Amino acid sequence: MKPEPSFGELLAGCRRTALKLEFRDQYMVDDPGFVAWRAGDLDRAVREYAGWTETARSAVERGVEMKRARVVSEPVSEYIAFEYAVAARVNVLAGEVVRWVPRSRVSGVALPGNDVWIFDESVLQFIFFAGDGRFVGNEVSTDPEVVRLCLSAFEAVWERGVDHEHARLS
Repeated sequence: MKPEPSFGELLAGCRRTALKLEFRDQYMVDDPGFVAWRAGDLDRAVREYAGWTETARSAVERGVEMKRARVVSEPVSEYIAFEYAVAARVNVLAGEVVRWVPRSRVSGVALPGNDVWIFDESVLQFIFFAGDGRFVGNEVSTDPEVVRLCLSAFEAVWERGVDHEHARLS
């Protein structure tokens, strides 16, 4: 049985769009960037994501439109405050368009149960986390019905979001 493609392989094969839908209020609290930010060192936190910034920038430079929609509870968790603090110097600097969406705005939207990347509107990579935010694994799907659900969810969330430059998280 052939192993599933990695995120890097999926992004490298992507030609048009890479869309990310995020739902969690906490991710890996032992993440070095989060630890640095918590200690008051925003510059070090941003440096921890230099690899991601370069990966995203490379995709954008070859013509991939990258969008990230983050559904967040309000008031935001400490981890979301960290993501907000670094987004302009990590995600946006790389060419990603980031929107923040208060959870209260998506009550009527059918959402997938896990964070998901949507590549070229045809391939999904679900990301699984434990309750404490630890990364558990990924799963790739090309099931047309699941792809339609995730695309519909992304579009509905995106429409309800606020671009990073205008977002004021509480």
